[in-house]
Amino acid sequence: MTLATQIQAIVVGWQIYALTHDPLALGLIGLAEVLPFVGFALYAGHVADASDRRRVSLASLVVLLGCGIALLSMTRAHGFLATHGPWPVYAVIVTSGVARSFLQPSRNAMAAELVPRELYPNAIAWRSSSWQTAAVGGPALGGLLYGFANAEIAYVVVVALMIVGVAAFLAIRYVPLPRTLHAGPMLESLVSGVRFVLASPVLLGALMLDLFSVFLAGSEALLPIFAAEILRVGPQGLGVLRAAPAVGAVLTSVWLAHRPPLERAGRDMLLAVGVFALCIIGFGMSRSFVLSLGLLALSGMADNVSVVIRSTLLQTLTPPDMLGRVSSVNQIFIGSSNELGAFESGVAARYLGTVRAVVIGGIASLGVVGTIASRVPALRRLERLV
Repeated sequence: MTLATQIQAIVVGWQIYALTHDPLALGLIGLAEVLPFVGFALYAGHVADASDRRRVSLASLVVLLGCGIALLSMTRAHGFLATHGPWPVYAVIVTSGVARSFLQPSRNAMAAELVPRELYPNAIAWRSSSWQTAAVGGPALGGLLYGFANAEIAYVVVVALMIVGVAAFLAIRYVPLPRTLHAGPMLESLVSGVRFVLASPVLLGALMLDLFSVFLAGSEALLPIFAAEILRVGPQGLGVLRAAPAVGAVLTSVWLAHRPPLERAGRDMLLAVGVFALCIIGFGMSRSFVLSLGLLALSGMADNVSVVIRSTLLQTLTPPDMLGRVSSVNQIFIGSSNELGAFESGVAARYLGTVRAVVIGGIASLGVVGTIASRVPALRRLERLV
């Protein structure tokens, strides 16, 4: 499924930019996904804790498959996008945002039930590695399919991969663990995850660090502009640029999976996010395709350290019966940083210029690291995770 969605993201981004040549249109892709993704998050977390997590996850995956089929149908219909513009694509993205909103907390909580607690850090490193491996292949394959074939062929591959993904998920053997959902009003259940996060300074600090650093320094939404106008490498180069951070993340994930838990996790997390911000500043200033790839790969390595630490904190600090609701709060932070950050990037690029927007965002992200380090000493002093 990750391979499919990464290919899909490449094709959608290039199609939208080819239709509009507007940075804001690229930012609207992120906005179209984040609004439902965040809007349904708390309710989706409640559903994940009150229902069969496997069924909720499977239903979400089927909806994502339907979205892939819809994009294929629009592309196959001759002149459809030229006539109607990008708005039908945005509508499909909104639907996929709703599906992802329910998928994330259910799948994450289900994963925590399948893995023994003492193996969480190692399991998360391997899970991140498998995800990032698909994130390496997806953008590269998407760029090649679009550049050497066409969007229709790319979407056919997307749909086929999604079908394989759904079939693989059906093969998972899962017996839900006993859990108790508080029998109070639904509203109380919805906000209980928020209360838990607010009561945990370490977890809240980690989430805030991720939220503002990626929101400000994220440059992924603007890569079609870098590929088309700054580095001039076309859709094939766009796929390689999108894959570069994941290459770095894969290497880091494998390294983390083969070493003991980090001894000074809080310090390492802050340093990793600082390195991420510096890489984004360098990428914005680079005019070399090779240097840009190297900086993006290094940013992926640094970001993955932060991801593994934050994910481990989430699963080790949260009671099993609240995993769905707390995961939904986590997805609000992630969605706000990634998809809403993509919208922010598009707006900033339109009014400040693409390069200036990326560089200023990286500098602001460094400021966030310093602020969190000074204001959340419990996170700075955090040592072993388990």
